[in-house]
Amino acid sequence: MNEQIQTIIQALQERFGCEVYEFRGDASLILSPENIVAAAQALRDEYGFEMLTEETAVDYWPELEPRFHIVYRFRSLRHNLIVGARVPLNGNAPTMPSLVKVYANANWFERELWDMFGIHFEGHPDLRRIVMPYDWEGHPQRKDYPLGYEEVQFTFNFEEINLRKPFAEE
Repeated sequence: MNEQIQTIIQALQERFGCEVYEFRGDASLILSPENIVAAAQALRDEYGFEMLTEETAVDYWPELEPRFHIVYRFRSLRHNLIVGARVPLNGNAPTMPSLVKVYANANWFERELWDMFGIHFEGHPDLRRIVMPYDWEGHPQRKDYPLGYEEVQFTFNFEEINLRKPFAEE
């Protein structure tokens, strides 16, 4: 891990009491939902991370707690550094604060996370669907979302599935 990143991570770890997750030389802070806005503000204002390059989510499984992790990547172009952050969320109706006031481009990321995962962002100015139609029921990226019940056809099972597939009559 880069020495500059190590210094930043240690300072944020002391300030917010968070854990650090390291994987293949990249470090991510594991923050609570209450601390994400303050940590993002500190990264932007104090350490020069002027870009939020990524905000996405992971659904581990409905029976596991924490079920979701919101994953952030912050970038400093001036110093050529990247810092990650993860926010674990429990439950089937997860809620967390919005980062739109700190990083304006979080608007689109958070709308997509609401649409695909059903994660509600408090303080978001316009939380509505962005990918799916407005009248769509459910959130398709959740692991408990029902699939289309059509078995995937591969070369090894092509004939077997083709026999059971409904076709239009001629």
